[in-house]
Formats: sequence, C-alpha cells, structure tokens
Amino acid sequence: MNADLITATAFAANTLRFPAHAIASLAGTSFKHEHLPAITADGPQRGFFEVHAENYMGAGGPPHRILEQIRRDNPVSLHGVCMSIGGPQPLDRAHLERFRSLVERYEPALVSEHLAWSTHQTTFFNDLLPLPYTKDSLARVCDHIDEVQAAIGRPILLENPSTYVTFSESTMSETGFIRSIARRTGCGLLLDVNNVFVSATNHGFSALDYLADFPLADVGEIHLAGHAEQSDDEGDLLLIDSHDGPVADAVWKLYDIVIARRGPIPTLVEWDSNIPDWPILRAEAIAAQAILDRYASIISRNQNHAAA
Repeated sequence: MNADLITATAFAANTLRFPAHAIASLAGTSFKHEHLPAITADGPQRGFFEVHAENYMGAGGPPHRILEQIRRDNPVSLHGVCMSIGGPQPLDRAHLERFRSLVERYEPALVSEHLAWSTHQTTFFNDLLPLPYTKDSLARVCDHIDEVQAAIGRPILLENPSTYVTFSESTMSETGFIRSIARRTGCGLLLDVNNVFVSATNHGFSALDYLADFPLADVGEIHLAGHAEQSDDEGDLLLIDSHDGPVADAVWKLYDIVIARRGPIPTLVEWDSNIPDWPILRAEAIAAQAILDRYASIISRNQNHAAA
C-alpha cells in the first residue's frame, strides 16, 4: 500500500461514523430487503452482510435508510459489479465517484470488484464478460485498480471470474494473471469458489490444480454460491454461475480444502435470484461458519500444543 493510501486509511479510522464491527473468520450472506423483518426479529447475530454498490448509488430514500440500519449493527462488505475494471476504455469517472462516496458513507469492512468488463463506449452490458490474459490487458487492469484504490483510499479485493469462453491470444494462465495483478497493485483477492468449479467444469481443467496455483495468501474474502446446469450446443454439460440456489456439495468440498490450507477468512454466501426465505439463506451461512469454526479450533489447539 502506498503512502497516500496509508494516510487516507489512517484518517478514516479516526473519523468513523459506524461501529467498527469485526469481520475476521465470519460467514455472511447477501442482504436482501425482503429479509429485513426476519433479520430484525432475530436480533443481533454473528455474521456480516454484503450489498451490491450499484443498488445504493442514489442519494437517499428507503434503500439508504435500511442499509444504515443494517450497517449500525453488522459489518458490511461492499461489492461492485459495474466498474468494468477489465474493459479497454477508461473507467467511468462519475461511477467511480459514486463508488468512492459509498465507501466513505458506509465504511465497509471489505470492498471488492470483479476481474471482468461490462461496458463498451456508451453501451452497458448486463453481464460480467471475460478478457484475454495478455501483457496489454494486465497493464490496463492494473492501471484501473490503481485508479480505484487511489480514489477510495484503500485496497480492494479482486474477484476471479466464472467463464464460458477462453481466448486464443492469452499468454498466461488465469491464476498467473491474478497473481501478477495482486503483486503489481497491492490489491487483495476475493476467491469465488463456485466460479472456480464452474470454470473448471466448463473448460475441462482441474479445480484442485487451479486452487493449488492460486495465491491464497492474498485472499481476503471468499464467495460461495449456487450454479445451474445446462447443456451447450454439443450436448455437453455447461454450468452457469446463477446464484439462484444452495451451494453445491462439490463446492462445499472445495471450500473445505481452501479453508484447511488458508485458515478461516470472511466467507459470503451469494443468493441473488429465486431468493428463499431468510432461514434457508441463513442456514447456508451457518454451514460455512461451522467450517470456519472447525478450522479455527484446530489452529488454536495446534498453537496451544506448540506453546506448551
């Protein structure tokens, strides 16, 4: 982190509007407005909530009143989906300013964006599109991340994508590309385990090999989600990162492997369509928390044995 980011972060720490809730080793869920009555009825709980930045870029109104209520009592992760960090054109300055204002307004425990692009000139696509892994795209992504981090005064976490096509012009692996980004920019990483499983299935590579080569030391948050099964034009299995159901057993197994290697870190269960009742979504987070707690206990026992 450069000196300007350190200064800005230190200043923010002394002028907090909200309680500085701890988020380490906690599991959380996507926040949906329809769950607010049930969340409120449950009272204080262990965990955190993630919100999509673009849903709160208006100046005020009910969304902000609700988010302020949630933020007073819980840590919040702010997740951007439209920055188009992987795009060929300059970042949208107005969008970046709105993003910066949200970070300042809500003091999220974690801030993240996607390794993807979603705009071309004046056209905005409702998708997170892949990019070739080349020296040119690496330089462009790093420049964009530097710009975002300078604007918000803190590092971001960059999420690995789920992909359905690859590029013949790519000259490096996805894990190598991501490792280079983290090294050049000082950003952290958001490891989406479901995205790893989806891409591995679609492209026929090993999810375990991918995770073995992923820079786990830079991971500051994990995402889990459900996916949908379809068939491609040749009748082969095609997975879609749909966020519309429970986390699959295979993804839970990969997650367990990651936590065993990396240790407990904040984990978010995404569920963005076909949204279930709150107890169902909450149960997914409780399952993740059980895995985090199990490995936290193992680490604690090992440390106690080493100190004895």
